[in-house]
Amino acid sequence: MFGMVKRLFVIKTNWEAYLIIYALALGAVERGSKYLVEYPGFGGKLLFLACTGAVFLAGAKILDCLKLEREKQALAAEA
Repeated sequence: MFGMVKRLFVIKTNWEAYLIIYALALGAVERGSKYLVEYPGFGGKLLFLACTGAVFLAGAKILDCLKLEREKQALAAEA
């Protein structure tokens, strides 16, 4: 039973990764827009860029990890 629930939290395909990255981006833009209202001017813009920049870094890491897992499975299948 625990294994079935655990599988729900594992990213297996690029499509799932893109959905997660999209959700992260929506949250980051929402948070960034609140920063723009709360801190008008240059500070708010920097915080907005930090929020959206974090999504780019996280998305790249998620996609790199998927690629690494596929390569690892391919090597295991060859051996």
